Amino acid sequence: MSTRERILDAAAEILRTRGVVQATTKEIARAAEVSEPTLYKYFGDKERLLLAVLEERLPGLSRVPLRPGEGDVEQNLAQLAHAVLDFYQRSIPMLGALLADPQRMAAHRVAMGRHGAGPDRPVTALAGYLRAEQAIGRLGADADPDAAASLLIGACFHEAFLRCYAHGPGATAAPRSVADGLARTLLRQLR
Repeated sequence: MSTRERILDAAAEILRTRGVVQATTKEIARAAEVSEPTLYKYFGDKERLLLAVLEERLPGLSRVPLRPGEGDVEQNLAQLAHAVLDFYQRSIPMLGALLADPQRMAAHRVAMGRHGAGPDRPVTALAGYLRAEQAIGRLGADADPDAAASLLIGACFHEAFLRCYAHGPGATAAPRSVADGLARTLLRQLR
């Protein structure tokens, strides 16, 4: 296993169990059996490491290629909802403590902006996909892609939060039927 992969694996485990606020780069480097400068050589800063963990170890939207005009729209949305539910359920325990610390949250927001990332990206990407489907006639002309994207992504976040709240960070994944139901219900309104 490469050094980079060892660092990502160690970071994913520490972030999952301790959260981004409590995890240190020193602790991650020690768990990966590398020096802290080596960690920074691969990732530059803690935020870039967090982004790599989120993108490579907990891929959400990025693991579902949304190609307008391809496949069944309902199945595309269900697949996306399932991936986003999984992503949020696994990332909420990592990131939740940021919300309680305004200074760290502000610093995190600035860092994510510097890296072109943030929680608005899934909504923007889904809205773009829905707009493209609308343009080729697979969704109704009066559908609101921005509102629909916010509804689907927001419902996934809420469901993931409820599962973490009720069962803790190690809760079992939401059943596939949840994602299917969200997609089916949303699509009725979009057509």
